Amino acid sequence: MPRAAHPRLAEAMAWLEGHATAHTRTGLARYGIVTADRVLGVSMADTKRLGALLGRDHALADALWRTGVFDARMLVAFVAEPARLTAAQMDRWCRQTDNWAYCDTLSFHLFDRTPHAWAKVEAWSRHQHEFVKRTAFALLWSLALHDQESDDAPFLRALELVEREAVDPRNFVMKAVNMALRAVGRRGPRLHAEAVAVARRLAASTDAAPRWVGKDALRTLLKAPPKARPPVTPKARPISRN
Repeated sequence: MPRAAHPRLAEAMAWLEGHATAHTRTGLARYGIVTADRVLGVSMADTKRLGALLGRDHALADALWRTGVFDARMLVAFVAEPARLTAAQMDRWCRQTDNWAYCDTLSFHLFDRTPHAWAKVEAWSRHQHEFVKRTAFALLWSLALHDQESDDAPFLRALELVEREAVDPRNFVMKAVNMALRAVGRRGPRLHAEAVAVARRLAASTDAAPRWVGKDALRTLLKAPPKARPPVTPKARPISRN
């Protein structure tokens, strides 16, 4: 039996279609988002505005994702409920990702708020799919900026993933690994020192990918060492076993 449509799906899709422009479609193509019938051309500002109007509605988010329309899937980041997002659903959405915009938007506005975030950084960092691996490091990058509960320990472990995967020469992976390294290094003096050490080792590599990651990160990390962060009292965070 086919899945029943969400009662607000038609309304959301009509809103997106009404706010799509050729100018935005052209811009998406310029940034590597393939223009096709499945791309309407809604700006990020309008996507966020619709997300605020709709509010968090997890069933609607799932229906939006299933449309396969780029703009509807971008809206998912602002409509899905982090507490209801399962590890399996994260895996499914991540596997169906075929561009960097999904990786970064979902990581920065949804995935980093879930209890599965750290487990997914670890699991996805080993994945061979370019955009799954990109999401692992976009998520780490986002956690480095937004996670106010964790102490240095998970970020120190994450630097090992950065160093291990910096050898991947694929453009979208390489850039996310670089941004994650830079963001972790900005969290505080200890992480800064460790990130600089990782960046120096990568910069000395004879391989082009890790050498670029290391040299580019070093330029940022050495410009302005971070100020000391206030002590963090870690809170218990459930870890996904999936």
